[in-house]
Amino acid sequence: MTTTPAAVPSWDAALAYLSALCQFGFQPGLDTTRRLCAAMGNPEAGLRFIHVAGTNGKGSVCAFLDAMYRAAGFRVGLYTSPHLVRFGERIQVNRVPVSDEILARGVAELREKIAGLAGPEPTFFEFTTALALRCFQQAGVDLVIWETGLGGRLDATNVVTPLASVITNIGLDHQQVLGPTLAHIAAEKAGIIKSGVPVLTATEDPDARAILEFKARELDAPFLAISAPQVARLTLPVGLRGSHQRTNAALAATTVRLLRAFLPVSDEQLAEGLAATRWPGRLQELQRGPQRLVLDGAHNLPGVHALRASLPELIPGVHPTLILGALNDKDWREMVRLLAPVAGRILTVPVASSRTVSAADLKAAVVASGAGRPVRAASSLAEALRWASADPVVLITGSLYLVGEALELLGPPSAALAAERDLNEWGGTR
Repeated sequence: MTTTPAAVPSWDAALAYLSALCQFGFQPGLDTTRRLCAAMGNPEAGLRFIHVAGTNGKGSVCAFLDAMYRAAGFRVGLYTSPHLVRFGERIQVNRVPVSDEILARGVAELREKIAGLAGPEPTFFEFTTALALRCFQQAGVDLVIWETGLGGRLDATNVVTPLASVITNIGLDHQQVLGPTLAHIAAEKAGIIKSGVPVLTATEDPDARAILEFKARELDAPFLAISAPQVARLTLPVGLRGSHQRTNAALAATTVRLLRAFLPVSDEQLAEGLAATRWPGRLQELQRGPQRLVLDGAHNLPGVHALRASLPELIPGVHPTLILGALNDKDWREMVRLLAPVAGRILTVPVASSRTVSAADLKAAVVASGAGRPVRAASSLAEALRWASADPVVLITGSLYLVGEALELLGPPSAALAAERDLNEWGGTR
């Protein structure tokens, strides 16, 4: 008797399923993620985590942590969002995205295990979070660098008990979900703090820091705030550019030093990791012939302030052509007001999201800003890049989704990549 071999799961089928989950949007709460984890035998129970939350800098801090632990010889899982182009960027092992084949098998396995379970359909991010845990379990990682998606308290990633909780900073973003004030947002970020687990933060706002410290005291969690003098004392070379990245590096390095009893990293390995850190879409430079392109995912006011502070160091004396797109749930008019004066001219574009601000509205905001810069609305990023093809320096910013589209357009052509990038509509919230 012969048997028909089981069909090998395809990434196309997995991608279609993940795309269908996007219709369920964002649903705060942990019950569904816990249900998914239980269906797989709770893979998180056998893994070690550093949990990272914050308004800005989460991805960069994760990248610094990942690089330092890899320099020390650890096998490191990295979970971040959103992805810029390929879905596999979200789930990496030793900075190599998990392959489409492994992802397809993981999606098929998880779908089978949750079939018929009671409860609501998982959202894209809940499913992806459970999928990541399964991938890291199967890869046998020593440590997972685990980034929140949105907030902290009710974020799907908050089903783990980490070795340390890291909160980069607190700023005004996602107020429609997290609350209208810094105090509300700080309380949501503080939700990742666990009993007895050390918490570290680079939050500068004194009220937000006080809320984090109160929560830590309540849970008997050691609390450590990174100060400006501590950042200044970090004299090691750092692989990411911008003064704000030195704060992120100091926070990550302090975390590594604090956890040396569990995960030994020498001073030499720490320095090697900091210097070797790379993270796409954060003051990333590309060369296109004689043209210099700078891609930065600044998508809220704290990010724009950091970008503005970094430009004199990165492109001193240069007023680049600015290609700008933004989402309508951000303070985009103020973002325009801050960015317009640094540009020589401005090309506004739509972002590939239902939340996009129209290029025409962005253009009107540029005019209203009074910066006096020439501005033109493009129908697409591709059109704006054509218009700017002869300009020596081009800055693309305003949204990580826009940066992802730029990386796709500027890289090898592939029609399939757009479908993966489009998963970010609900699979990332920036």
